[in-house]
Amino acid sequence: MPVFSNPVIASTTSPINGNINGLPDKCMCVDGVCLDPSHKHYAEQQKKYQEHFKQQQLLQKRKRRLSLSTEISTVRLMPTTTCSLYSGSKFRGEQRSGRSSYDVAVHIQIIQLANISLVSQHVDLSESFLCGYLHIKGLTEDYPELTTFFEAEIIGRKYSFLTKKWDADDKVDVQHWIRFPAFRPLQKHMKKDGFVYDFHNKDYIFMRWKEHFLVPDHRVKTINGASFAGFYYICYQLSTGIITGFYFHKTSERQQRVLSLYATLYIVNFPFPSTKHIINKQLSTFTIAQD
Repeated sequence: MPVFSNPVIASTTSPINGNINGLPDKCMCVDGVCLDPSHKHYAEQQKKYQEHFKQQQLLQKRKRRLSLSTEISTVRLMPTTTCSLYSGSKFRGEQRSGRSSYDVAVHIQIIQLANISLVSQHVDLSESFLCGYLHIKGLTEDYPELTTFFEAEIIGRKYSFLTKKWDADDKVDVQHWIRFPAFRPLQKHMKKDGFVYDFHNKDYIFMRWKEHFLVPDHRVKTINGASFAGFYYICYQLSTGIITGFYFHKTSERQQRVLSLYATLYIVNFPFPSTKHIINKQLSTFTIAQD
């Protein structure tokens, strides 16, 4: 059967679809990709492509935000595993002894808990170390304001539950550690050779806090009406930010001393020009009792 064609029209190429004369005379699909906008499946293909492109854009934005938040959290902020206990953290509150109470502040200077650098302060897990200042007002007449420097041993791979110094024997250790409910399941293991308390992924960090000298006059070792010759058994709960402690010294009076502190508002500097973020930490209670 003879084929009759349309009248001859000058051959041109459509700038839109590439068809001869701009007429949708045949499908120009190549490898499943339609190039003819007059076809229904071309519109469907374009819609799918646009949706895929938008999804890729959202995915890239999400990755950039995640990368930025990870960088800030590991470099400029405290590790989440240490909660309100970090280099530069501050606590305020009061110390109570009988009917008397005194304003108290604790400033953590350095904490070595994880392999992370925090704003020019080195943090090293192998050291398990913490230090800071304890400031108290009105404790004695000779020293209306008293500040001591203390160091802490964090129980872990380097330091065990057995003190073996500061006049504390194994019996004294058990008597004080057992006051912490979180320690009681560990009591049967504390004297075993090779036992190491791994505080990673744990809700509790155990420490010993030892005051060393007055600040700024480090030559003063004794004070009339006050003593820092002993040390504190400390338990810190990450989920609540609560620190509890019991003071021990072989010649100390059996009078209870309670110290309550909360974490203060602090400012974090981010690596962006003229940018500061003020973060309001949850209140953290700090209690210390003396035999």
